[in-house]
Amino acid sequence: MKASGFRARVRAEIVTELKAVAWRHLAADGANLSLRAVARDMGMASSAVYRYFPSREDLLTALIIDAYDALGESAEKAAESAEPGLARWLAVGHAVRDRALAVPHEWALIYGSPVPGYRAPEDTIGPGTRVILLIGRILQEALRVGRLELGEPLTGEFATELATVAARFGDDMPPRLLADSATMFFMLCGAVNAELFGQLANSVDRDRRGFFSFQLGQAATLAGLTT
Repeated sequence: MKASGFRARVRAEIVTELKAVAWRHLAADGANLSLRAVARDMGMASSAVYRYFPSREDLLTALIIDAYDALGESAEKAAESAEPGLARWLAVGHAVRDRALAVPHEWALIYGSPVPGYRAPEDTIGPGTRVILLIGRILQEALRVGRLELGEPLTGEFATELATVAARFGDDMPPRLLADSATMFFMLCGAVNAELFGQLANSVDRDRRGFFSFQLGQAATLAGLTT
C-alpha cells in the first residue's frame, strides 16, 4: 500500500473512532459535547483532535449528517419492501420510529432541541431532506397509480412559494402534493417526538406502536392516500 493510501486509511479509522466516542458522550450528556472530553477518551491531546475536526461545530455537523443518512437509509429500505401507496407510507413511518427508538440520542440531535450556538451548514440539507423527499415520491407514485385523491389546489402567496419549490422535483409535482408531503413528515416527527420525549407517559403505555399506527393512518387520510 502506498504511503498516501495508508495515511488515508488511518485517518478514516481515527475519524470513525472520534465520532463513535462523540456519540457516546451525546447519549450520556445530550448536546453538551466537548472536544476536550472526546480527546481525553481517545487518549489524544486536544490539539490533535483539531486535525480531524477544526471545531466542535464541525464534529457536530459530521454527526448530524451521519444521523440523517442512517435514518434516510432505513426509511428507503423500508419503502423498497412495500407496495406503492398506503403500505409504503406505513412501512416508512414505522422504520423511522424504529430507528428513533433504537438510537434516541441520534434522533434527539437532529429533531430535538436545537444545539445552542450551532448553525447547521448547507452540507446538512441533502441528508436532512431524504425522508421528506421519500414521502413526496410515495405520494407521487400513489397519485400516478390512482391510490391518492389529491386535495384542492393551493391558492395565494403560499401556493406561489410552494410552486417554486415543487418545480425542482419536476413538472408533475403539484404544489398541493408537496404541501401534503411536508404535513405528513411533520406529523410523523411529532408522533415520534411525543413518544420519545415522554409526552405519552401515563396515557398510552401498553400499545404505543398501535397508537403510532393510528397517527400514520390519520396523516394518510389527511393527504388523501387511500390504499
